[in-house]
Amino acid sequence: MIITADHAPLIGRSGVRTVELDVRTNSLNLIRLALALLVLVAHGFYLSGAGTGPSFQGENLGGWAVFGFFTISGYLITASRFANPLGRYLVLRVARIYPAFVVCLLLTAGVFAPIAWAAEGRDWAGFLTTPTTPPAYLLENLALRINAYDVAGTPSGVPYPGAWNGSLWTLYFEFVCYVFVGLLICLPVVRRHRWVVVAMFVASVLAWATVDAWGPGAYSDVVLLARLLPAFLGGAVVQVAVRRVPLRTPFALVAIAVAAVVVATVDHWGAQAASPLIAYALLWFATVAPAPAMARRHDISYGVYIYAFPIQQLLVYAGAHRLGLVAYDVLAALATAALAVVSWRLVERPALHWARHRFRSPATVSASQSVAQDLPGRVPPTTREEAGEQAQGVRP
Repeated sequence: MIITADHAPLIGRSGVRTVELDVRTNSLNLIRLALALLVLVAHGFYLSGAGTGPSFQGENLGGWAVFGFFTISGYLITASRFANPLGRYLVLRVARIYPAFVVCLLLTAGVFAPIAWAAEGRDWAGFLTTPTTPPAYLLENLALRINAYDVAGTPSGVPYPGAWNGSLWTLYFEFVCYVFVGLLICLPVVRRHRWVVVAMFVASVLAWATVDAWGPGAYSDVVLLARLLPAFLGGAVVQVAVRRVPLRTPFALVAIAVAAVVVATVDHWGAQAASPLIAYALLWFATVAPAPAMARRHDISYGVYIYAFPIQQLLVYAGAHRLGLVAYDVLAALATAALAVVSWRLVERPALHWARHRFRSPATVSASQSVAQDLPGRVPPTTREEAGEQAQGVRP
C-alpha cells in the first residue's frame, strides 16, 4: 500500500483488487466519528438509567469503540514517529490532545458543574468548600490521569452520580502509548529491523494474556495499559508490515473473518491478539467507504469523544432521558457535535497549526522522488508523515 498525496483509485494487480490509502480522500475521520458516537450510545444506557447495554466478550459497545480507536491510532502514530524526530513528534501529539482536554476540564468545572449545582437548588455558599472544588478538579486531572470525577459533589441525583466525564481516562493511556512508541523508535535496531515492533506486539499480548498471574495487588494503571497497549501496537504492526502486505480487498475480508473467529473463541485476550487484523480491516474500509468532503477536511471525533459524557449528564438534569433512549441519544449527539465543532475550530485546529508551523519537519525529498527511488510498495517518508498528521487532524 502506498500512501500518496494524490487521488488513489482502485488498482488491479494480477486480477487482485488493491487499494491505496489517500491522505486527502480517506474516510478515517468519519470512521473515528462513528466510533466516538458509539461510545456515546454505550454511555447512554448507564447515564439514562436504562441498564448496561449490549456487550460481547466482556466489553460493551464503548469498550469495542475505544479498542478500534487505539488500533487506528497505533498505525497512524507509528507512521508519524518514523517521519518525525522525537521532539517534533511529541509536540504534535501534545498539541492534538492536551489543549482541548484542558478546555474540557475548565468547562466542566466552570460551566457544567455550576449548572448542575443550580439545578439541584443547593446553597452557593458551599460550592467552593466541598472536597472536590472546581480548582481541585482541574489540578487533580491536569496531568491527563483522571483522579477526580466529580465537581463539588455534582452530578448527584442522577442515574449515574459522581462522574462528569467517564471517557477522559483513556487519554492518559493513549499518551503513554505515544511515548512508548516514540522512545521505541529511537532505538537504531527498530529503524533497521522493524520486526522488533512485531516482537513487542507479541510480548504485549502475552502480558495481557497472563495478567491474572500478576496477582490482585498489581497496579491498576499497569493492568489498564496492558489491556490497551496490544491494540495500539497491533496498529503499529500493520504500519511496519503493510509495505510487504498490500491493502487488498480479499486480504481485508479474510482479516475480518479471522478476527471475528479469534475474538469469539478466545476469551480475555482474543481481541488483543486480533488487533492487527482489526486495524487492517478498518484501514481497508477507510479506502472504500465514501466520506463527505467536510468530514475529510474537519475532524470533530475527538471533541465528540471528550464532550459527550458531560453533555449527556446535563441532558439528564433537563429530563431528556425520560423521552426514551433513542431520543436521548439523538439529542446528546446533536448537542455534542455542535460543541465538538466549536472545539475543533477554536481550540484543536489552531493548536495543531501552531505546533506544525512552529516545529517544522526537517527537509526531505519530494514524495514523487521518493516513490521513484524507493522499492515498490515502500512508503515514502514525507507521505508517511502526512498520513500520521492527517489522521491526527493536523491537515486543514
